[in-house]
Amino acid sequence: MAPSDHVQQHARVPTGIPGLDDILGGGFPERRLYLVQGDPGAGKTTLALRFLLEGVKRGQRSLYVTLSETRDELEDIARSHGWSLEGLSVLEISSDATGDELQTTLYEPAEVELGARMHALLDRVDALKPSRIVLDSCSELRLLSQNALRYRRQILALKQRLVDLGCTILLLDNPHPGAPDMLLQSVVHGVVSVEQLSPLYGAERRRLRVVKLRGIKYRGGYHDFIIRTGGLEVHPRLVAAEHRQPFRPEAVSSGIPELDALLGGGPDRGTSLLLVGPSGCGKSAVAAQYALAAAERGERAAVFAFDESVAMYLARAESLGMGLRPHIDAGRVQIQQIDPAELSPGEFISAVRSAVEQGDARAVFIDSLNGLLASMPEEHFVALQLHELLAYLAQRGVVTVMTIAQHGLVGTTPVAPFDVSYLADSVLLFRYFEMEGHVRKALAAVKKRSGRHETAIRELLLGSGGVRVGPPLEDLQGVLAGTPRRSTAAPAAADADRNVR
Repeated sequence: MAPSDHVQQHARVPTGIPGLDDILGGGFPERRLYLVQGDPGAGKTTLALRFLLEGVKRGQRSLYVTLSETRDELEDIARSHGWSLEGLSVLEISSDATGDELQTTLYEPAEVELGARMHALLDRVDALKPSRIVLDSCSELRLLSQNALRYRRQILALKQRLVDLGCTILLLDNPHPGAPDMLLQSVVHGVVSVEQLSPLYGAERRRLRVVKLRGIKYRGGYHDFIIRTGGLEVHPRLVAAEHRQPFRPEAVSSGIPELDALLGGGPDRGTSLLLVGPSGCGKSAVAAQYALAAAERGERAAVFAFDESVAMYLARAESLGMGLRPHIDAGRVQIQQIDPAELSPGEFISAVRSAVEQGDARAVFIDSLNGLLASMPEEHFVALQLHELLAYLAQRGVVTVMTIAQHGLVGTTPVAPFDVSYLADSVLLFRYFEMEGHVRKALAAVKKRSGRHETAIRELLLGSGGVRVGPPLEDLQGVLAGTPRRSTAAPAAADADRNVR
């Protein structure tokens, strides 16, 4: 028998938190001892209460043993989430033990108090026979035990007794800063670490990681989570390889023949298109045109706007003659405003997944990547998470359109805050250029992995008539540099493949 065969025979105990159950492969294996560790405020008590209340919901006896908080304090936490503790047993052994046994001078008071608390706990367990137990917290037991040997013996004895009774137990612990309790981690069957991070700006971020789970396959790495009214919302780390789905490859039209010609018919299903250029050059307008074209084909499109409100996005689209409102009312276009300071990367990726899997979106728009970068200040993680997201969308047959603003305007060399062009399958480059006393706009396809594309530079025109793309600017040189001049060379008409790569 393989080492994990025996463990796999145990039924799973759902936590009541869908994202955590997904990470654990269905929940904690039953009749085992687990450690949930993290600093104060990280979410341990909320997780534990949700775990016990899920047991109550399933008709199981559940017991919360508190050595440091009162029942009133637990009820306050439960009310903040709209929960009721009805049906949940709470054992308070947080007050100092009193009585003649503590007046003796033969033993240290802590030794007597520890024994009294353990007896109270075991007596309650024998009477109630719960299926789920939470012990909050091990920090109190550690202090009362006074030394590591006695502490380990108490935990081992408690583990043996409760597991023999068929209990699944969560121990909550506040580890010492920078020094997790390795002794405790070695005793338990699994360890879940929860963390609270404080960015330089914006709301706090929380994440969890399964440090250990004996004999069970789980999803490793860090997983973002948030605490909202109703409990924990865990966003499992995206693994693109788990989401393969067959689809029919085809070119996706923008509804503008000249724009489609630039990309050899348009971006293909399951590929990504990056629109890159300085601010105000028309990237968002072209992205909105792709969204409108998708909706007019009867497909669903999901737009994630980092840089402007939904009202501003719609007002700009209407000024260009794009009627998105009827498609929004019909559910074909969904626009979600994103606040990078308040949204964790995991929550954003979960929102994209929800739009694709529940909303059946066939096109996803991220406007812009500058906002996504603001939500993930660690630049080397941006590329990794974006790569995984694009791989996931590709395997679902979704076309992804992204915009990124470069620093610099006319006559300068624009520079992007970070280079993601290598991640995109196709790239459209936008530029300003000065001509005959006017600032004009141009665009060109500089990359398409999945086929041929034009190498011509075309003028981009934006107005009340919508997005228009002009013919190739064959008589100009230096357009992308911003200061073009008339070409003196005659067009090489005999080269039929001149504008195609």
